[in-house]
Amino acid sequence: MGFVSDTQNNGGSVGGLRTLVRRKQVDSVHTQSSLSTGSGQHHQLAKALSIPHLIAIGVGSTIGAGVYILVGTVAREHSGPALTFSFLIAGIAAALSAFCYAELASRCPSAGSAYHYSYICIGEGVAWLIGWALILEYTIGGSAVARGISPNLALLFGGPDSLPSFLARHTIPGLDVTVDPCAATLVFVVTGLLCFGIKESTFVQGVVTIANICAMIFVIIAGGYLGFKTGWPGYELSAGYFPFGADGMLAGASTVFFAYIGFDSVASTAEEVKNPQRDLPMGIGIALSICCTLYMLVSAVIVGLVPYYAMDPDTPISSAFASHDIKWAAYIITIGACTALCSTLMGSILPQPRILMAMARDGLLPSFFSDVNKTTQVPIKSTIVTGLLAGALAFFMDVEQLSGMVSVGTLLAFTMVAISVLVLRYIPPDVVPLPSSFQEAIDSVSLRYSISNSPGGIDDSAPFLVNKESPIEYPLIEKAAGQCNFLINEGNRRTIAGWAIIITCIGVVILTSSASSLSLYGPLRYTLCGVGGVLLLSGLMLLTLIDQDDARHNFGHTGGFLCPFVPLLPIACILINVYLLINLGGGTWTRVSVWLAVGMLVYLFYGRSHSSLQGAVYVPAAHVDEIYESSSNLLP
Repeated sequence: MGFVSDTQNNGGSVGGLRTLVRRKQVDSVHTQSSLSTGSGQHHQLAKALSIPHLIAIGVGSTIGAGVYILVGTVAREHSGPALTFSFLIAGIAAALSAFCYAELASRCPSAGSAYHYSYICIGEGVAWLIGWALILEYTIGGSAVARGISPNLALLFGGPDSLPSFLARHTIPGLDVTVDPCAATLVFVVTGLLCFGIKESTFVQGVVTIANICAMIFVIIAGGYLGFKTGWPGYELSAGYFPFGADGMLAGASTVFFAYIGFDSVASTAEEVKNPQRDLPMGIGIALSICCTLYMLVSAVIVGLVPYYAMDPDTPISSAFASHDIKWAAYIITIGACTALCSTLMGSILPQPRILMAMARDGLLPSFFSDVNKTTQVPIKSTIVTGLLAGALAFFMDVEQLSGMVSVGTLLAFTMVAISVLVLRYIPPDVVPLPSSFQEAIDSVSLRYSISNSPGGIDDSAPFLVNKESPIEYPLIEKAAGQCNFLINEGNRRTIAGWAIIITCIGVVILTSSASSLSLYGPLRYTLCGVGGVLLLSGLMLLTLIDQDDARHNFGHTGGFLCPFVPLLPIACILINVYLLINLGGGTWTRVSVWLAVGMLVYLFYGRSHSSLQGAVYVPAAHVDEIYESSSNLLP
């Protein structure tokens, strides 16, 4: 028999573990047509986005109110006048993840972003956790942004309590719950806009983003004029440019890093891009460059206008202008903050329906979420559910204390995307799943290769056949046992590469956790740091010395962006993101762990058994096109 079904080993615990590491195929013309034929309800998203649309999504999702608040807090507590360098360092760190996203988005241009890439490169279990964490991230992120809009709108009307009564916040007596009708209304308006179509909603987001950028340009030009006029009092300090030292500047960079995490919204629209191989990398790169430039210029101006210790942590930009008797500028800055929040709200709600749709397409969630409207070509059902959840949360809850959970989802996604790049380069999947409906075509092709390699009959060791003892490859450790003699060297290379990736990840975790645990006994802490560093460097050296897999040239959609400096760049990305994850705090991780535990239960009782890979047949990737061709020839 020339193939192995995924269901053959699912009866025991080993088979159950294999479901966690089974990987899906990169979407192609063949897979999309099979999905359409199989479900009868699958419709493609609209191919409507170009580079300007992607830039609007990326800049609009990234430049939120963070710049209007973080500038004061980080300057006072961490960086001082060196805040500009903190934004630069954070921008470079974000660019590492952007490079990884750019390659995977152009190679695997389908909805789902980090969930989709993890499913292809690492396995179903990790992909589920990433998708589940991103659902939490976008829901809480959208609610938190919506909650922040109403106070800023109230300022435009004259004061904190100046909104009309039907939009103003009210406290429910006896329950100590403050409801925010304005926040919920804004979420529902954005949800309705997203249901009209991706091109229409992106156009509106572009207009709002332009208004925000204009407000920031006003801050830069007007603030620069004031600075030259007054002699930049914020830079003339006895403590110098680095009052908190290099450590303070790096701590500030860690804090402002989260002001860059919106660019992953661009990758979530990959399926709707006209030319993803060209446009996605350019859209991500240009958006991130614009954001970094604006952040640096604004911070350079504001910390120069006011000494860092005198900055208002809540309204740093407005108070900086007010200190120079230009109070009317506060209205322009408030308008900028409102437009920034509205644009970020759209960027927070936009990706989640596409992640729900991608997970439903793969069978991990009910098919309800995978429906795409024929007229608007957007997942309207998923969008409405997302809007209802985010709107209800924004109406009833002050989600400020949950905001740290947003960072967990993003950093987990960034980490897995970097690992996926390493897997793609060194151990890309060489077997792919096909539906059991292709059994006849698989048998036909398998028989053809068996006969050609063994004239006397069918030879079970023919190159085409899938290893019967290991039908599903482990994403990071491929067993060398059962390999053909002429492939033994390649098998060893893949095994070494897999272990090197695992050793690198273990080293990163040990190094970052021990370095962050200041309460550890000194010698033990330094020993653990040394062990982690040795493992990290050993993995890096191994990956540098061995060759990358030749199959990477044909993996997915070729001709797009290639991440530079592999393996160094992805490993640096993993190190930075894991360090930030570990330092998010115990309370945040406790809340996230509860959510992930619920997700695992949903997967065990629903997703695992309904997965589209349940019963799939794993065949060598080199023969997939031949099997599809044979299948079409077998059709009556």
